[in-house]
Amino acid sequence: MCKAPASARVGQSYCFTERPDLPLLALFNILMMLIQIFEWALILYCVVSMLLGFRILDPSNRFVYNVALFLSRMVEPVLNPVRSILPQFGALDLSPLAVLLGLRYIVAPALFQLLVVLPSHR
Repeated sequence: MCKAPASARVGQSYCFTERPDLPLLALFNILMMLIQIFEWALILYCVVSMLLGFRILDPSNRFVYNVALFLSRMVEPVLNPVRSILPQFGALDLSPLAVLLGLRYIVAPALFQLLVVLPSHR
């Protein structure tokens, strides 16, 4: 019998006391992949917005505009509620950091705990 240690990171392989069902494991893997894709999109959104702010990228370029618009439409619905909760720090926006930390240290471990707990409640 082995359990995942409290300090275990999501994405490492663990042994379970009961093997999770294959559809449940597939759903877990898909959700974790979607979280990772969103994390990378959020990081890319921060980099692109910084490059646009410093005028390194030209917003009149059609490709740059479309990429920035796509990233904005993907990320802003998650960032806006967090911005309304966090205090303002002038021009510094800490909402992407809060979302990344929340995804990494709250949502991902909660999904892993559901993966461990659900097969035992049959």
